[in-house]
Amino acid sequence: MPLTKLQFRPGVNRETTSYTNEGGWFDGDKIRFRFGVPEKIGGWERVSQNTFLGTCRALIPFVALDGSQYMGLGTNLKYYIEEGGAYYDITPVRATTAAGDVTFSASNGSSTLTVADAAHGAVTNDFVTFSGAASLGGNITAAVLNQEYQISGVVNDNSYTIVAKDTSGGSVDANSSDTGNGGSSVVGTYQINVGLDTSVSGTGWGVGTWGRLGWGDADAAAGTTTVLRIWSHDNFGEDLIINVRDAGIYYWDKSSGLSARAVELSSLAGADGTTPTIAKQVLVSDRDRHIIAFGCDPENNLGVQDPLLIRFSGQEAPTTWQSLPNNTAGDLRIGSGSEIVCAVETRQQVLVFTDVSLHAMQFLGPPFTFGINMLSENITVISPLAAIAHDDVVYWMGFEEFYAYGGQVQRLPCSVRSYVFDDFNRQQKEKVFAAVNSAYSEVWWFYPSSASSEVDRYVVWNFQEQAWYYGTLTRTAWVDRGINDFPIATFTDGRQYFHEIGLDDGTTVPESAISAYIESSQIDIGEGEQFAFIRRIIPDVTFENSTAASPSVVFTTQVRNFPGGNYLHSDAATTTRTATTPVEQFTEQVHLRLRGRSFAMKISSDASQVQWRLGSPRLDIRPDGRR
Repeated sequence: MPLTKLQFRPGVNRETTSYTNEGGWFDGDKIRFRFGVPEKIGGWERVSQNTFLGTCRALIPFVALDGSQYMGLGTNLKYYIEEGGAYYDITPVRATTAAGDVTFSASNGSSTLTVADAAHGAVTNDFVTFSGAASLGGNITAAVLNQEYQISGVVNDNSYTIVAKDTSGGSVDANSSDTGNGGSSVVGTYQINVGLDTSVSGTGWGVGTWGRLGWGDADAAAGTTTVLRIWSHDNFGEDLIINVRDAGIYYWDKSSGLSARAVELSSLAGADGTTPTIAKQVLVSDRDRHIIAFGCDPENNLGVQDPLLIRFSGQEAPTTWQSLPNNTAGDLRIGSGSEIVCAVETRQQVLVFTDVSLHAMQFLGPPFTFGINMLSENITVISPLAAIAHDDVVYWMGFEEFYAYGGQVQRLPCSVRSYVFDDFNRQQKEKVFAAVNSAYSEVWWFYPSSASSEVDRYVVWNFQEQAWYYGTLTRTAWVDRGINDFPIATFTDGRQYFHEIGLDDGTTVPESAISAYIESSQIDIGEGEQFAFIRRIIPDVTFENSTAASPSVVFTTQVRNFPGGNYLHSDAATTTRTATTPVEQFTEQVHLRLRGRSFAMKISSDASQVQWRLGSPRLDIRPDGRR
């Protein structure tokens, strides 16, 4: 009998059964499709050995006028500027006390210090820097006190605790001589309150948009004070506009240097007194150079947030926000939904998502400056970071669907939709973020599975291959290649990583292997009526770019007698026979002894320095009767 060539459709399909999806792929991890065939994804390496504090969920690369390359990076604890692998803390300051408002008290034998400051406004894990303090008399010296501290606990509105440390970070215990209070010159400088790295939300009737979920289903509360810390940021020239979602708007002036902190936008010289102080998101319109604040406070009622209000500054004027006949500042208000979720800029317009609709905001010029019109109703976006633009097309993840807009709204037919949304932690939906990997024509969505409180999976739409696939990977933020040669992503270990570089997992030292596999759906032998005997397989795999001395993959061929029951389950072992065979670059053929009515094939690798790409394997199959 002639050899049977195996050719499969690109992409993974989980919307049908494995048996129905004959000729396709059914499962995989850390693979992609290129030119119609699967291959292992590239590896990742550390940008530097330095780390930042907190969980990063916002990245923005930019180049200064002098050619210096920077990365803006927002975490739940801090905001940093990264240059050359070093992190510079530019987190805005919330308050600075008068001299003597802060005092200390210590207990003999304990490293815990109690700090007294009336109406301090701090929360646990906030950062405060002390200066001007004198020794408490013993081990708690001036050098111990005059440094940055993270608040370990809040006692009440007027006091909190810190853990005394030396200048190298080691704990310091007070002794019996530490009876002072730090003196009358102590100044406390408080950074803005920290945010959460995990959403904590309530449930109940009336929470969320009407009709979004099934009747009687409780939804997660969206407006609590315990929400995930999300930053938005954009370049204004070589400077940065920075916003904490549902909180302040800040400005970082590059000319002030990397040691300078971002300051409130309203505090800049020349601010007209109507500058918004709270917003859900900010961006700079590249085409016309307006700063736009979404879900902000109106000019006649500063401090009171309107979640559907859009305000924009004067052109090239970050401090001009009052709408006057001689400037282009102004505002718009969306009349649909309950809040603006996010906004995404394209080449021609800004798409604005509310919780129930999609709108296009376009520059018109004076006297109206901007106009806005509705594009679609009954549209959802699952998080403020779940939409992204690429080549003037915006892709986003809704509550139950994936969408694209390139002139009209389209639902993307998704072959893994049920797989994604049926195993999804909706309480942590704000952590979902979209990413582009333009080198491979991919849009990625990272999301938390139902068993995880942090992002641990991804799903990919390859718009060139018109294929979907997915995998497991923990990442918290991503930016595509641009000013950098490779995409950059952040991990929960406080580091940035270059992606699509190398072949291995660079989150460990030394680097470890990336486990990758692709598994086919069931394939009938003949018409599936009679048994057949698989005698050998002729693999077709390339190991181009592998650096291992003897790169290899494992071919696993599984057969069974009937389509009932999933052979992936352990209880199907009695009806499944498996042959597992290593295949390396010089393997010409592999001899098997498998008998069944249908089979599936799995190609996997878990060795370091291996890159592989599947071609069209062939099987030697012999008819073997009906019983």
